[in-house]
Amino acid sequence: MKDEQTWVADEAQNSDSVVIDGGISLSPDAQLQRGLKSRHIQFLALGGAIGTGLFVGSGLILSLTGPAPLWLGYLSMMLVVWIIMNVIAELACYLPLKGITLPYFTERFVDKSLAFALGWNYWYAYAILLAAEASAGAILLNYWDSPVPSGVWITLIMVVCLALNIIAVEVFGEAEFWFASIKFITIIGLIIMGIVIMAGGAPNHQAIGFTYWNDPGAFKEYMSTGSTGRFLAYWTAFIRAGFSFVTSPELVGLAAGETVAPRRNLPKAARRFLYRLAVFYGVSSLILGALVPSTDPNLLNPESNANASPWVIGIQRAGIHGFNHVINAAILTSAWSAGNAFLYSGSRVLFSMAATGQAPRIFTKTTRRGVPYMAVLATWAVGLLAYLNVSENGAQVFAWFMNVSTISGFIGWIVVMITYLRFRAALSYNGLLDTLPFKTFGQPYATWFNLLIVSLLTLTNGFQVFVAGKWNYKDFLAAYITLPAFLVLYIGHKLWSRTYFQFAKPVQDIDVVTGKKEMDELCANDVPPVPKNFLQKIWFWIA
Repeated sequence: MKDEQTWVADEAQNSDSVVIDGGISLSPDAQLQRGLKSRHIQFLALGGAIGTGLFVGSGLILSLTGPAPLWLGYLSMMLVVWIIMNVIAELACYLPLKGITLPYFTERFVDKSLAFALGWNYWYAYAILLAAEASAGAILLNYWDSPVPSGVWITLIMVVCLALNIIAVEVFGEAEFWFASIKFITIIGLIIMGIVIMAGGAPNHQAIGFTYWNDPGAFKEYMSTGSTGRFLAYWTAFIRAGFSFVTSPELVGLAAGETVAPRRNLPKAARRFLYRLAVFYGVSSLILGALVPSTDPNLLNPESNANASPWVIGIQRAGIHGFNHVINAAILTSAWSAGNAFLYSGSRVLFSMAATGQAPRIFTKTTRRGVPYMAVLATWAVGLLAYLNVSENGAQVFAWFMNVSTISGFIGWIVVMITYLRFRAALSYNGLLDTLPFKTFGQPYATWFNLLIVSLLTLTNGFQVFVAGKWNYKDFLAAYITLPAFLVLYIGHKLWSRTYFQFAKPVQDIDVVTGKKEMDELCANDVPPVPKNFLQKIWFWIA
């Protein structure tokens, strides 16, 4: 049996024999470490998905649209994310090469200019998400009416994220595992508490059930009246739910090169991703809409400076005293956890781009422990945009970051799905479709369907500003500035590389062979560990 420590040693011996196109070097001196274990990779993906989008952003959605759109929006987005996760897992399992990220696959299977634009788009999205998490953390800390300025809290959050990412990947992985563990325990506790409150078990003994679905109502008509207003409420919730999930599935693909036994651990993470999200988002969003009426003035919205999670509001409304501070503190760790994951991911995207010549070579510099420290510092520096919170309304700044990062994430998903479709077409052309080490349900039809839905979400992300009397240039820029920025990167690279009319490689020219043999040999001797007792069986199922 091959344990996880043996994997690291074996790959160090084999890495010299792997030759990869695109400028990626797999010599031991240029490598990131494979220090992420099964539990690390699973909690990394979930840790990125379960952050302030659920604990803070859900309150913004509830205040705008009502409880039914909140729940339906999260359910709809979960389906979209499940398909994205499957697509990324298939790609990453086929070639789990060190230093490779999603833009590499786009360059190899579609087009170099598209990969260039995608890489910078992802890096920018992760850096903005880091700022969003720090901003949300400052909002949560201000709940205690501390005399300490927001800037101090933001500094504390940012410094901790930097420290955890700059030391070593094992330190990052362990920190993310424990951060995410606190987060999971918190959300499970909140779900149980929510059910108890709904049943009348709170100190006020009011069995509220789904009372707030009747008064003030399940739907809060949005931008219009009647069925149109209710549909727009659902669509708005659907779009805004994307903030909770964007770039989270990609964390699995980004970490593939640093994952032990990737063809065993990556599929495991992908398969367990959906049903865990179903519990954390599907159940919790349903309960949340029952605990707090959408008209509660304490809910986060751009017109107020509320500083409480909707979960804390629900606990306070039930007459539970003292516990709100515990919950708020636990939710604060989610901001640290997600920010930690996004800083990791952004730095790895920048490192990979530098390795393929699409970013300055300085970002390939690593410490003796394999950490790309220059890429980490550059990503962290952009996250300092969180200091906008000091001079602006915290809820408004958070809403801007939500819009900017959501549209960047949607663009990334569109390109990833196009990459997968070209990859699959090349496999079929070469008669290699049956060699996929990990296959998922409904492909490629599920991807085509998802491509249509995400494209619609992208184009309508900021539809509110086009309604008469609702124009706001700040909201327009936050919703759409990433689209022209992406096009400028794409067209600019086309002009620079003089590939004006080459939009996608012909299927016969797509290389789906290089590196595959080496990865097959590397993974051939991997045998899943066999549990020795019942406790180990439970642990292997969880981790």
